[in-house]
Amino acid sequence: MTLRLTAWRDSLLAKTALLFVLWLVLCIPLSEILGLIRERGDSQRRAAEELAQTHVGAQTLAAPYLLVPYVERWREPVRDDKGQITGEELRQRQDVAIVFPKTQTMQGALATQERYRGIFKVPFYRLTAKVQGEIPPFDVDSLPHSVEGSQIEVGGEAGAPVLVLSMSDLRGLEGAPQLEAAGQALTLERGLPRAAAQSALAAGSVQAALSGQALDTWQQGQALPYVLDMTLAGQSHLAVAPLGEDTTAQLSSAWPHPGFGGRFLAAERTVSDTGFEAHWRISSLTTQARAQLAAALKQEKAANLERLETFDVTLTQPVNVYSMSERAAKYGGLFIALVIMAAFMVELFKRLRLHPVQYGLVGLSIAVFFLLLLALSEKMAFAWAYAGAAAASVALLGLYFSAVLGGAQRGGALAAYVAVLYAALYGLLASENNALLLGALLVFAMLAALMLGTRHVDWWQLGGGKERGIEPPDFPEQG
Repeated sequence: MTLRLTAWRDSLLAKTALLFVLWLVLCIPLSEILGLIRERGDSQRRAAEELAQTHVGAQTLAAPYLLVPYVERWREPVRDDKGQITGEELRQRQDVAIVFPKTQTMQGALATQERYRGIFKVPFYRLTAKVQGEIPPFDVDSLPHSVEGSQIEVGGEAGAPVLVLSMSDLRGLEGAPQLEAAGQALTLERGLPRAAAQSALAAGSVQAALSGQALDTWQQGQALPYVLDMTLAGQSHLAVAPLGEDTTAQLSSAWPHPGFGGRFLAAERTVSDTGFEAHWRISSLTTQARAQLAAALKQEKAANLERLETFDVTLTQPVNVYSMSERAAKYGGLFIALVIMAAFMVELFKRLRLHPVQYGLVGLSIAVFFLLLLALSEKMAFAWAYAGAAAASVALLGLYFSAVLGGAQRGGALAAYVAVLYAALYGLLASENNALLLGALLVFAMLAALMLGTRHVDWWQLGGGKERGIEPPDFPEQG
């Protein structure tokens, strides 16, 4: 009796161990599919980068602000070899002072379109904006002297003050922006004044020298009102630096899936299926954008607008199919284990004999579901791709289980079980914020159902079927 019991127990343990090893083997193709999903996601990101190189990238806009070129002159003593003063030498340096708007108001609309790189699509926008504001009067005496007793000259040899528009990618400018100051139309040209020509911001800036009525207004020490009309194209992401002492902005678009970010979130926003509208109100007391831009203007390297504090809008995709597919595939090992467990329970309770190859085919069909989901989601909406892949997988397993388990009823029951698993997985994917909770509840519910459903099962007797030729153990009755 002891030998027969040991043989029976070893046989059951061997089957369980074999299924565990089989599950580990099935995790190999599942991991390969997960790697493929990540590779396709990387390809999508590379497609976006290639479009940024060949067309236009994300934009950060800082505009407009006033640069005042000036020349500082001083005299230095000239000494001979003995250290005696023999005369004086005139020295000078050129620099620019930056003046930010007192008030700035921006109204813009983003028209959107999608561009393709192979099978990958990337959202782009065309910003049509009107920016209005006022540059405060400028006091020449406020300019710092680097040498005591030096003289500072504004204008003349230094050049006229200029209004500057800076952005991440000048290729996004569509047509010439229309810029007026004090009612005077100004002409834009690329770059920065000579004193700031070596700045890293020069490559992404255009300038308009004050002239006519605008120059007269500025020279008379009056505030300089301006109006800027511009059209700027960009990829997915738009960031705007609040440069005014008081900045207000309003942006709208027909894109129904905006993402708001940056240093400042929208004070008011409305998002619907027909688009969005957002409003910002920002004080210079709450932002360092002006100081950051002034510091970047002095740098010749490693200065870029992306480091500024901004308010941002991103055209997000409603569903990132690669992110969703990757999240789904991470549950693949659990799903294979649950299906194998269900088939094993049917084998034990119905005293059937399933070969490890059959278990392997069932596990592979679950793994292939995730590959089919990835392929379909690149061609259609994710929900439809998921429904199609799940329906194909359930139908295949239903037909296969009906044959190997000796009846359509058994096969249909297991197929329904798999369908419930797929439905639960979609619920996990659709509720990203609660995915961990729902996943934990799913595993707990499955384990609870298994434990409660088998709490009265005599596993010794169940494992000792006649077809195995093994007698179940003889336990004494409990009093």
